[in-house]
Amino acid sequence: METYQAADGWDALGEPSRRAILACLAERPRAVGELADELPISRPAVSQHLKVLKDAGLVTDRAAGTRRVYRLNPAGVAALRDQLETFWNRALDGYQDVAGQPTEEK
Repeated sequence: METYQAADGWDALGEPSRRAILACLAERPRAVGELADELPISRPAVSQHLKVLKDAGLVTDRAAGTRRVYRLNPAGVAALRDQLETFWNRALDGYQDVAGQPTEEK
């Protein structure tokens, strides 16, 4: 299994169609055709976006007969969530440091 690359995940989410695909996959696993039916993009475009998301470690796929079914990769999504939590905690710590400093009275 390929390891998750943090920067790739954030880069992949920078494209609105990929975020829409992830939102669909958060509901349930789907094949390319099902995703294309839900979104205003073609099947080839969905396939290209899924490749980027898979390379970034955010989705996985499995064969189901003649089609591939895609689902969220919990490890990839968890890694992004952990990074966001780290950013958020640092921001809160920084705010607390500034808010806790005495103000100058004039």
